[in-house]
Amino acid sequence: MKKTPKDRQQKVSPKLTAQKSEEAMIAGILEGSPEGIGVAVIRLDCGCRKMAAVDKNGDPASKVIMYRDQAESICDKCKADNGAFARVREEFIHWAEPAPDEATRKMIEEKVLGTRPVIN
Repeated sequence: MKKTPKDRQQKVSPKLTAQKSEEAMIAGILEGSPEGIGVAVIRLDCGCRKMAAVDKNGDPASKVIMYRDQAESICDKCKADNGAFARVREEFIHWAEPAPDEATRKMIEEKVLGTRPVIN
């Protein structure tokens, strides 16, 4: 059976999910953001994370929160460059239940996280 581009894409970029250590932060962001339908999670190569709630139009529904697990503050790199895009390791949106339909999720993901070519 021949693999389609969609099959390859799923193998190349498996669906990312929130880690146990991120779940409480996500819940707190959503609780403080009544318009939020999801939280963008950006993991940096240094171990720091950036998170922010997004609304149904893909616009910010909260301030951006930067933190590092089990640390009093973010790392020196992030203090200097505010978590530069070039250092992004993984990014995804954690959707609140009920999650929006597939077309809406795709539109919001492209608006918030941008688009990238699929590497085969």
